[in-house]
Amino acid sequence: MTRKTFLASGLLDPRGLIFLAVLTAAAIAVPVFSLLVPENSAFALPPYLVGLFGKYLCYALLAVALDLVWGYCGILSLGHGAFFALGGYAMGMYLMRQIGPRGVYANPLLPDFMVFLNMKELPVTWWGFQSFPYAMLMVLVVPGLLAFCFGWLAFRSRVTGVYLSIITQAMTYALLLAFFRNDMGFGGNNGLTDFKDILGFNIQSPSTRVWLFVATAVALGAGYLISRAVVTSKFGKVVIAIRDAESRTRFLGYRVETYKLAVFVLSAMMAGVAGALYVPQVGIINPGEFAPTNSIEAVIWVAVGGRGTLVGAALGAILVNWGKSTFTNILPEYWLFALGALFVFVTLFMPKGIIGTLDQIKARRVRARRGAEPVQAPAGE
Repeated sequence: MTRKTFLASGLLDPRGLIFLAVLTAAAIAVPVFSLLVPENSAFALPPYLVGLFGKYLCYALLAVALDLVWGYCGILSLGHGAFFALGGYAMGMYLMRQIGPRGVYANPLLPDFMVFLNMKELPVTWWGFQSFPYAMLMVLVVPGLLAFCFGWLAFRSRVTGVYLSIITQAMTYALLLAFFRNDMGFGGNNGLTDFKDILGFNIQSPSTRVWLFVATAVALGAGYLISRAVVTSKFGKVVIAIRDAESRTRFLGYRVETYKLAVFVLSAMMAGVAGALYVPQVGIINPGEFAPTNSIEAVIWVAVGGRGTLVGAALGAILVNWGKSTFTNILPEYWLFALGALFVFVTLFMPKGIIGTLDQIKARRVRARRGAEPVQAPAGE
């Protein structure tokens, strides 16, 4: 399909093309500067930066997933961190099963923390996670199933607005408390860590880190394209109508609950993929990922970048987390205050976020230019 066909179909706008071009350039540049450039060169990219950039892209995919439900369907979810964490745990369970006899207790059947807790056999929830395809299936199924059950109950009951936001936050907090328990079989407070390899490749090697980054960039591009395809389709037009006037859309005969549920489940699965890619690059997954503050931070990313723009959500996630990495190195105890001040500033002075504000400025310039142009008299007068 050519560029003109993409633009004509509405699947990609110029901004989307730029976004995908930057992602492609990053997916090419990072392997080059990390693996091909000599280590003593000023242009060499150290492995820790590759992992850091990969983490930013994982957050960007989570932000795109959240923007799909909040920016286009009007569902302000404060529980998307739960779907992110569940996808991360599914990947972490696969990575733990790959350790085998190389663990501290050298048990080929049980992870070290299970041996430490005197567990005698592998829990049922861990069955099948020695298989990579099964683990990847669970990355999609577990967050999607939770989103389906939660959304089916909430949307059928017509829970909306702040009430829906509160119960999504309650959901992720309940999971936080559950995963903290040792008897749940997921590592308790310590979570899952000390991973060795993925698909037979050393997870700490620079080349593995690079290819994990590339995989994350591809996943982010695919997530953007899927989201864009949804919002530009006829289905997406109904979803946007639900956001703007839910009662009127229901009055026209549309099954509002079905549309909201479908978008919510898709968004949860995308968040699960982001979590799965996050874990091998960070090296740990623990119940702290379920913390409600993580979900609230994701909302701030979307608000900063621009709600209802997709590209803006990804941009906001990258910029805020880059700022977090920089700020916490200087004044770590004041980061939450800075984040709160940023959210207040955006709410008061940039309610449409970075991308939305730029669109407004561009629209004003176009209107001003048209107003300054002389009116042409019709021919023949």
